[in-house]
Amino acid sequence: MSQPTLPPSDGSMSPKAWYQGIRALPGFVPDAAQAAAIDELDGLWHQLVEFKSRRNRFLGRSLLSPEVPKGLYLWGGVGRGKTFLMDAFYACLPYRRKRRIHFHNFMAEVHHGMKSLTGENDPLLALSGRIALSTRLLCLDEFHVDDIADAMILGRLIEALFERGVVLITTSNYPPDGLYPNGLQRQNFLPVIELLKRELKVLHMDNGNDYRLRTTTREPLFLVADDADGEAVNEQRLDEWFERISAGTRRDEPHVEVRGRLIPVKRIAHNVVWFEFGELCGGAHAQEDYLDIAHRFPTVFLSHIPRMTAEHADAARRFTWLIDVLYDNNVRLVASAAATPDEIYAKGVSSGEFSRTISRLSEMQTQRYLQLPHHSESVTL
Repeated sequence: MSQPTLPPSDGSMSPKAWYQGIRALPGFVPDAAQAAAIDELDGLWHQLVEFKSRRNRFLGRSLLSPEVPKGLYLWGGVGRGKTFLMDAFYACLPYRRKRRIHFHNFMAEVHHGMKSLTGENDPLLALSGRIALSTRLLCLDEFHVDDIADAMILGRLIEALFERGVVLITTSNYPPDGLYPNGLQRQNFLPVIELLKRELKVLHMDNGNDYRLRTTTREPLFLVADDADGEAVNEQRLDEWFERISAGTRRDEPHVEVRGRLIPVKRIAHNVVWFEFGELCGGAHAQEDYLDIAHRFPTVFLSHIPRMTAEHADAARRFTWLIDVLYDNNVRLVASAAATPDEIYAKGVSSGEFSRTISRLSEMQTQRYLQLPHHSESVTL
């Protein structure tokens, strides 16, 4: 079945009404886990619509206010349609104060916002108040924690947002108890896990097909070669593709400036940039660096992705960040590697989390993904 369209964004259709409509499409494959998730999302949709109506009636007439509905924590394996269902719910809800954002982008905004509020007595609480003023519903996609700084910030921030009436819906590949596994000072993150379990309804979506593995493009954009001859052939193909995509706009510049630092490039043009893996994932780069690149270039070339083992854990982690950011911003990736995606990082620290990266690399070669519009927005609160 081709990817169904999202519902209209005017709030005229509930999630269940939309889902019943796409079930009638030719080739629709019934999915019990998705149907159960739609039931939960539809219930929350009705609660939020009623909450808005009741709150408007109370406003100006009483000190009382209706209770804010609880949100939802939707988790399951890669490619199960979690993000698509959350986006459908977001489109259905007739709210102005709503926000849908990838977790990486959200945390980049949080760090930026705290820096801008350093004059406040408590920048984090001031930031939560700012977010709550503009956001009743916050949809966070791909919630996962792999950084000690984020882990320490999230607890207080999420608690403050709940106290200010923000409703959270989040998708994740992990159950709450599986967040930040083996992380530094994880015991300090356990209260955050309990907070999520207490304030959100946890729903597991699994035991289904990975919908990302359908309709792969005819010409693979992820080239694999395990010897020098194959690498040379792939390098030539990448060079030809770059010239075709850049369409004569190639610039003779050896670096690209990212957040005040120069990163070496193999090629650069106004709409495409080519990096060596070692330059982009081997150095001390943060997620914000990848966000900057993703917003500026609709197409990114990445060559010589190696097989990685336990001793390459840092590079593998940065590669995971990179793919997450490129994927969420609909950046087209053209790459060459020494192994297929499922063999790039088979053993090592957090290699089990690499399944998300494998699935995304597969989807990024599909016609559906390649037709998506590039996201070029800047990171702002």
